[in-house]
Amino acid sequence: MKALARSVESRCHREGFSRTLKAMEVHFTPETEKKLKDLSAQSGRATDDLVEDAMAGYFDEVLQAREMLDRRYDDLKSGRVKPIDGEEAFARLKANTEAQRNRPA
Repeated sequence: MKALARSVESRCHREGFSRTLKAMEVHFTPETEKKLKDLSAQSGRATDDLVEDAMAGYFDEVLQAREMLDRRYDDLKSGRVKPIDGEEAFARLKANTEAQRNRPA
């Protein structure tokens, strides 16, 4: 897993995460470890590579979510969009769902 830690460390640095990460030991539940080993056996890929890919995908998703939330916050702060009350949002969602259900097939 040392190669994985170096690879994840490199990716974290590129993406702006902590620069203090040097090496990491990952502990899984027995169920998760079995799934990882089974997938490794089925795919022919090393467990380190599978974990690296999973972490890289996770970091991509976190970064995308963070960027989206930052944009939404900026939109609210600038006044480009107006916040709506939670009850109003729920009522709109419920009305849209009902309209879709009642639409002829």
